Amino acid sequence: MVMKRIMSLAVVALLMSASVSAQKFGFVDSEYILRNIPSYEAAQDELDNLSQAWEQEVQKEYTAIEEMYKSYKAERVLLSEEMREKREGEIIAKENSVKELQQKYFGSEGELFKKREELVKPIQDAVYKAIKEMAAEGGYAIIFDTAGGASILYSNPRFDKSDEILQKMGYK
Repeated sequence: MVMKRIMSLAVVALLMSASVSAQKFGFVDSEYILRNIPSYEAAQDELDNLSQAWEQEVQKEYTAIEEMYKSYKAERVLLSEEMREKREGEIIAKENSVKELQQKYFGSEGELFKKREELVKPIQDAVYKAIKEMAAEGGYAIIFDTAGGASILYSNPRFDKSDEILQKMGYK
């Protein structure tokens, strides 16, 4: 009985190790792939140009604020309390205006983000689709991305053990 049990465990272990070694893994370098797609390089150039133009516009506004403040500081002793408050208010309003402009261009939902979504995301989606198709056709269980450290780009859902872990922890 014990011998039969040991043999059963040995066969199960052998089958499990064979199935693990049969899984195929691959890797890609997404930065390399993207750098070799001309439309991606063109999109990056356009984004860089827009970003530089917007940065110059914002910097010009900050320079104007600095000039306003210098002028105010130089004339402050000559101004009445009412005029000082008015000038301070103008400087603060201008600063707030420039901060809003900066947020409009560079914020998390700003123009640069939207333009990147418009130009780059379709290319990235096409790369991801190609990776997914290649993984399915080649029978790969996992595809790693070596750009910026190894991260998983595609994994076969049948090897996802997340639900089992949640169940084991008592959350499902």
